[in-house]
Amino acid sequence: MDANKIKKGLGRGLSSLIGETKIESQKNKLAIIEIIPNKFQPRKNFDEENLNDLVNSIRERGIIQPIIVRKSEDQISKYEIIAGERRWLAAQKAGLHEVPVVITEADDLKSLEFAIVENVQRHDLNPLEEAQGYQRLINEFSYDQEKVSKFIGKSRSHVTNCLRILSLPDEVLKLVEDKKLTSGHAKILVGLDNASFVANKIVDKKLSVRQAEAFVKIFKKKTNYTKQKDPNLSYLEDSITNKIGLNVLIKNKKNNKGQIIIEYKELDQLNKIVDIIKNNY
Repeated sequence: MDANKIKKGLGRGLSSLIGETKIESQKNKLAIIEIIPNKFQPRKNFDEENLNDLVNSIRERGIIQPIIVRKSEDQISKYEIIAGERRWLAAQKAGLHEVPVVITEADDLKSLEFAIVENVQRHDLNPLEEAQGYQRLINEFSYDQEKVSKFIGKSRSHVTNCLRILSLPDEVLKLVEDKKLTSGHAKILVGLDNASFVANKIVDKKLSVRQAEAFVKIFKKKTNYTKQKDPNLSYLEDSITNKIGLNVLIKNKKNNKGQIIIEYKELDQLNKIVDIIKNNY
């Protein structure tokens, strides 16, 4: 996607994104069974209490805001949700057989953009889901962190800090997903060798973010006493990490020999590293 065409999605809102796509029908209704979830939905968990509140509202007043859908590429005669999956789920629980929709044309990138904008605007994503949504834009649609920042309408540092959460061990990410740890807690744990141990201590002791920071300093001080990291190497690590969206570790010996370690968590990320090397060297 042309970088010049990328605008601040959150600043414009969903209505502007809709305006960038071709609308086939502005007023329409579809049967519940004709609609399938968005395969790019970054949100994995829907709060049951909030969903039940929406169910009650729909029973009383119906669905006021239509669900945005596109024709499914995978299933014939089906429509895939672009925005409004929560309303679709609530409509089923409310016993509705059909729902109002806006049918629009959208490619996979636009579908993911819709889903991210809708959820981030409404603060519906937990920190892990938000980071995974941004990482998907980077991995699958050739965004870099600067493009993500401009599209979402948030600072580059917010995007960088958000993505760093993905470097945490799976055990810690599960605690974030289950809302046992906040994004504030997760950011403190990034870079710790014993992140899982510390995370479990934070949960067990029910530490606030400020208390967790004090707790983590104990381990960071021990590391500093052992060996002080060269600030130039730290700067290089951060620069490369910000550029490619993956964690980078540089190990340099006294004779200036060493290693550059690039961490990946899935095959797509490995393929991205290989492509970067092939295309530039």
